[in-house]
Amino acid sequence: MARFIKTLLPLLSVLLLAGQLHLTAQSDTSVFSRLDLDRKGMEKVKASWLKKDYHEAAVQLLAYYRQRKDVHHPEVEATGAVPMPDAEERKKAEDGLKHVFFAHKGYKPYFYGDDINWQLWPVKDNELRWQLHRMYWWEPMGQMYRATGDEQYAKAWASQYLDWIVKNPKGLSPENDRFAWRPLEISHRVESQTAQFQYFLHSPAFTPEFLLAFLRNYYAHADYIVHHYSGKGNHLLFEAQRIVTAGTFFPEYRDAAAWRASGTGILNKEIGVQVYPDGLQFELSFNYHIAAIQIFCRALEILQINGIDDQFPASYKATVENMIMAVTEFTFPDYTYPMFSDAKLEKKSGLLRNFKGWAKVFPHNEVIRYFATGFKKGMPPAHESNALKDGGIYIFRNGWTPDATMMVLKASPPAFWHSQPDNGTFELYIHGRNFFPDAGCYVYGGDEAVMKERNWFRQTKVHNTLTLNNADMEVNAKRLQWSTSPKLDQLVYENPSYKGLTHRRSVYFVEKRFFVIIDEAIGDATGEVALHYGFKEGPTTADQQTLKVTTNFNDHNNVLLQCFPAQPATMAKEDSYVSYAYRQKESRDAYAFQSAKQDGKTLRFITVIYPVSGKAPVIQAALKTADENRVSATVTIDHQSYELGYNLKP
Repeated sequence: MARFIKTLLPLLSVLLLAGQLHLTAQSDTSVFSRLDLDRKGMEKVKASWLKKDYHEAAVQLLAYYRQRKDVHHPEVEATGAVPMPDAEERKKAEDGLKHVFFAHKGYKPYFYGDDINWQLWPVKDNELRWQLHRMYWWEPMGQMYRATGDEQYAKAWASQYLDWIVKNPKGLSPENDRFAWRPLEISHRVESQTAQFQYFLHSPAFTPEFLLAFLRNYYAHADYIVHHYSGKGNHLLFEAQRIVTAGTFFPEYRDAAAWRASGTGILNKEIGVQVYPDGLQFELSFNYHIAAIQIFCRALEILQINGIDDQFPASYKATVENMIMAVTEFTFPDYTYPMFSDAKLEKKSGLLRNFKGWAKVFPHNEVIRYFATGFKKGMPPAHESNALKDGGIYIFRNGWTPDATMMVLKASPPAFWHSQPDNGTFELYIHGRNFFPDAGCYVYGGDEAVMKERNWFRQTKVHNTLTLNNADMEVNAKRLQWSTSPKLDQLVYENPSYKGLTHRRSVYFVEKRFFVIIDEAIGDATGEVALHYGFKEGPTTADQQTLKVTTNFNDHNNVLLQCFPAQPATMAKEDSYVSYAYRQKESRDAYAFQSAKQDGKTLRFITVIYPVSGKAPVIQAALKTADENRVSATVTIDHQSYELGYNLKP
């Protein structure tokens, strides 16, 4: 690829600047050596090749692809009309014609110049520059072309495609390689360009000469990935799945079978490495969990529709189904889910669309069908509260309908990069409102200013958990007790959060109505211990004397949170934000309950969270007994008393 670019660069630059789209096939015909010319249907291509009539070979190769019937794309048919894309996608396509490129949903589209500057970096956020090289506007251009027949989209795509090849050769500079040739971005292009190929294949702008340039570039991409996979995580999954796509959609390459074997081999291995027995993906960020499901399903789907899915064992499909069942557990009744770690707020339409797709793969699963049909058909799980114990996700719920109460709490083992130092944090959904949304992630990475913004949202103190001196915790939770019953669901776990301090948290879902949380700071560390709670954006009323906070929504759906420390404590309002989408944040009320830890004595706090639809109840709570293995407490709600606690002794 690099040798080809160096040879062709001066010619391409002149032609592109002159507004010409055509390359001469004779300039580099090496792509034919990458193809299996003995493949059925390629007879005329091979005959012309043997005669060294390379132009005619290119003509026949284009005719072969335009007539090809035995290869299927999971989303785009080779011919036929497609629906007009929605307004958002139309704008990407129309802006793309003017070189105003949509690179990331956290930023407005930018103008990259009449003579495209692929190295432009308007904001020093790594994601903005990485994702520019995914060309999110090219597929909408293809949709517009197929929907309207307007050749301006095909001409613009072909021109920009060649322009990118010229201006981004591998080895141009270490910095450009970092962004343009990162394996994740390369793999994105490998997959997205299969759809673009289908959309534009029959355009006059898709000439035989362009086809050779396309196939050379595509081969260079796929070949690079199989020799430069990422080391682990979701990047490795994406790359492997997309190499399966490359080897399936372009079986004409001599390396196609090897690409498929490479990708399926990695996926077969990684589905055992990255997925816990409870179905959770090991990054414990629910966006990436769902992305992993889509990866595993997409690889299976493209092989299935092309009749070569025997490369996956039955256990592969069973694991994917188990991952989907985990989604049914942590999904709130409004089709959102917690924004733990680097997850963002899901739209109902997106998750519902996913469930509909999964229901096609698993048509006999009544629970998946229940979620795929908006709770109209199928059956919900027989249980209510449940624990995904391997990943440390605990779900308290009193039903599966939109008016249910549901808490999802994270008390996990160490996790991969996207996971945050947040063990003990939770989100609580009551009657359609998430009262304690996670802070989110806001931004990923970039220069010092961007990393400062990212680290603010990652820090432990902006999560619903306990800190020592507001420092970030270590994550490595150990479950001590978990039990469910009609009257009481109970979790006890502990996390060695800091040197010399273990956080033990016990959570009680009482009568499926309200929550009591007992927090203990155990160890000889000293400093300020604080419990943090961040509320949904909206009005709250705080009472410093009684350590009480009440939300004030005007629809009679509110919560009261009151803390009862076993030692002197103060209450302070904190600056806090919640980020539901990339580079977007909203201020919200947050409060900390603080006590000084001066010696090895354990500090303890009881927190009651109670739904309020009218007059708030009078709540009292106090410890009765407490030692290193046992805690008992009495909680009184309007004269009704409840005895709660745990005993760790056998």
